[in-house]
Order: sequence, then structure tokens, then C-alpha cells
Amino acid sequence: MSDGDQAARPKRADARRNQETLLDAAAAIFVTSGVEAPVRDIAAKAGVGTATIYRHFPTRADLIIAVYRHQVEACAEAGPALLTDAATPHAALGQWIDRFVDFLVTKHGLAAVLQSDDAAFETLHAYFLDRLVPVCAQLLEASATAGEIRSDLSAYELMRGVGNLCIGANRDPRYDARRMAALLIAGLRLR
Repeated sequence: MSDGDQAARPKRADARRNQETLLDAAAAIFVTSGVEAPVRDIAAKAGVGTATIYRHFPTRADLIIAVYRHQVEACAEAGPALLTDAATPHAALGQWIDRFVDFLVTKHGLAAVLQSDDAAFETLHAYFLDRLVPVCAQLLEASATAGEIRSDLSAYELMRGVGNLCIGANRDPRYDARRMAALLIAGLRLR
């Protein structure tokens, strides 16, 4: 079997779960200690050795990128599920915005790293927009079609507004970005 055949083969379910455990552990450590946290802390939280992390993610940049993509994917996948499970499209939109706020507020250190000169990070912002803007648009469209909200707001505008509400939230414990975003979403409702 050639290297190309191995690269094309999907990971086993247990390997995917192990990688997700690593990514979840890294994300949790990044929240509390920043992206420069020692790999041994991530390994301890994931219940693995540091060699396992380096086998999956040879560099810190590889790990940061993987965590970021993993969190974006989780947020993207939540949108359609919330539309199915929530009582109304507007409720689904509000719940998704809560997840989006949590993602934005808890990515300690990622923003600075993503704005660095490292070429590995250049495509992540486009990836973020490509994955999340359509999900937000779907939620907005469903809410507008149901007659719950105004229809003249783009997904990008809403996400940018929510992002602006999240700036600095981690520096002031009195500031609740989720509450501010909820007020914004409530303001979209038609009376």
C-alpha cells in the first residue's frame, strides 16, 4: 500500500475519538492558560503522553489550527441540529448565537496567534467565515420565513455585530457578552 493510499484512508472511529479528546483537552487548557500552555498540561487533561500529542500534532501551530477548526466545525454542525430541535427558528438562532459567543469569548490567545505572520494561520479566518456565515444565514432565513424576525440583516452583519459585543469580555468579569448578544437577538424580533 502506498503512502497516498494510507493518506486517503479515513481514520478509525477510535482514532477519531482520541483526536477529539486531545482537541477538547487542548481547547479547555487554552481557555484557562492560553495557547502557550505547556503540552504536558494538555496531555494530562487528555489522559495521554506528550508523545501522543506530538504524533498527531508535530508543532504547536498544528495543534492550534486543529483546535480552532474543531471548534468552528462544532459551531457549524450545531446550527442545523438546533433548527431541528428548538421550539422555533428564533430560539434556534438564539441558542446558536450563545454557542458562537462562547466560541469567540473563550478563544484566549487565538486571536493574537491568528493575526501573526505565520503562514499556517492565513487561511483560518476565511475558513471561519466559509463555515459559519452560511449556518448563520440558514438560521436567519428560517427565522425570517417563520415571521419571527426582520429579514433585512445579513449573516455577516449579525456575526460581526456579535463579535464586536464580545471584544474585551474576558477582561471584565462584570461584562456578560452572552447577555448583550441575547439583547441583540431579541431586538430582531417582529412585534
